[in-house]
Amino acid sequence: MSRDVQITFDCADPAGLAAFWAETLGHQVQAPPPGFASWDEALAAMGVPPERRNDASAVVDPAGSGPRLFFQRVPEGKQAKNRVHLDVRAAPGLQGDERMAALEAEAERLITHGATRLHRADPAPPLQAGHIIMADPEGNEFCLD
Repeated sequence: MSRDVQITFDCADPAGLAAFWAETLGHQVQAPPPGFASWDEALAAMGVPPERRNDASAVVDPAGSGPRLFFQRVPEGKQAKNRVHLDVRAAPGLQGDERMAALEAEAERLITHGATRLHRADPAPPLQAGHIIMADPEGNEFCLD
């Protein structure tokens, strides 16, 4: 039996982190319920006070094939390295210098959206094609692969 998967991020700013990952993955922030022009309007109608309207956010794959990413506000900050992380496939099919140039270009683009570059692992044939370790705006590690 196949199951759908949602990936959940604990964070301080769900809307901000959702916007970052939507930009990174080419996803979109999940639309508000039918009949509402915005999430703020929908949450107000549900009686959610303004100070709680950034408690959660989500992004979805516009093609409907990728998992939903859900962002929930938690009081504590990030404590240690992630045990699970996302690999963003930014250079599929490329090898060597061409691959690393594509990864570098994507790293620079994501830095302008709040990411931090942590480490570059150069290709080491036969098993290591090279990747760049990044962190999202709240410090969650991910790889450009």
